[in-house]
Amino acid sequence: MSSTPLSPLHLAVALDGTGWHPASWREQVARPRDLFTAGYWADLVAEAERGLLDFVTFEDGLGLQSPHYSELDGRTDQVRGRLDAVLTASRIAPLTRHIGLVPTVIATHTEPFHISKATATLDYVSTGRAGLRVQISARPHEADHFGRRTLPPISLEELRTPAGQERLTDLFDEAADHVEVVRRLWDSWEDDAEIRDAASGRFIDRDKLHYIDFEGRHFSVKGPSITPRPPQGQPLVTALGHQTVPYRLIARQTDVGYVTPHDAEQARAIVAEIRAEQEAAGRAGELLHVFGDLVVFLDDDQAAAEDRRARLDALAGEPYTSDARIFAGTPAQLADLLQELAAQGLSGFRLRPAVAGHDLPAITRGLVPELQRRGAFRTAYEADTLRGLLGLPRPANRYAATTATA
Repeated sequence: MSSTPLSPLHLAVALDGTGWHPASWREQVARPRDLFTAGYWADLVAEAERGLLDFVTFEDGLGLQSPHYSELDGRTDQVRGRLDAVLTASRIAPLTRHIGLVPTVIATHTEPFHISKATATLDYVSTGRAGLRVQISARPHEADHFGRRTLPPISLEELRTPAGQERLTDLFDEAADHVEVVRRLWDSWEDDAEIRDAASGRFIDRDKLHYIDFEGRHFSVKGPSITPRPPQGQPLVTALGHQTVPYRLIARQTDVGYVTPHDAEQARAIVAEIRAEQEAAGRAGELLHVFGDLVVFLDDDQAAAEDRRARLDALAGEPYTSDARIFAGTPAQLADLLQELAAQGLSGFRLRPAVAGHDLPAITRGLVPELQRRGAFRTAYEADTLRGLLGLPRPANRYAATTATA
């Protein structure tokens, strides 16, 4: 445990359907009939912004939701289907003023040129509050949507074998290249490339648009982008990791990594591993946030939270399990846990509301005031961009002839 005062925490919320518990849609507050409307998502993000949260993430994927890694489960009693995360974030952006918007994108089958352009556009629409959560796909039926490659079926058990780890490493190396291309495309326009000089008839300075000429094992991209450099210069890049291979991606290419420690000792070990990978990647001097992910059932007393979890499990027909720690208790108990984990080196947390309509307001109206009373969370937004909220400088353009100052 650190003997020095901890820095204020950063908080994000992961939005997925009606909540992370598969039976969440059956709760009275769930609004399943509104799930595919803009108003539903606008209300959730507005609630998160009222709680002064740093950002929200939007889940996405290339197939229908399923707990089975290699195939669909055929269940019809759980939420299936999603809106596109980037488009949803873009729709919500003009309705918000401060909170960051971080949609999930799948690196395995989508072109980095398209992702760079879409995220840059989101950064413009939100005036500097965009990010992305990069994710891989190893599912054969998702590869079949595109027809450009064939991925053999593989189970979670097989992924843990040496052959499975080699395949996983290849997918994450591809994701690292994907992010590198995206970042270079964001820099392919210098900040002052647009002249807009009606008198001379010059809208852009062509010398300030740059070919990125990326050549790698997975991509060959010339550039430049068709979208000017985003307001943040580099929108936020984030990723979720559970083991060394994705930790390496976090260390090499992201601004925020999400991890899933189940106790303080594991949190300390994960942070140490990521810091070692960060140093090996030559990024030791850069600010890289490591956020802990937790699924939360929040109520005024612990028994109510545990009873609600049990009732939802009964509706689902089986106990809910997660890659992340599942917390059921009060805001004060959760604040205790977050501070305990933060003492091991985590700089923030991404909370997954078990039932969005219940647990998101419990976070913003219960947990946030509790953390504020402890001096552990902001009392007002203190920056206009997502990078600013997280204390990340606006990076200089790598292709600019002269280095811009932050």
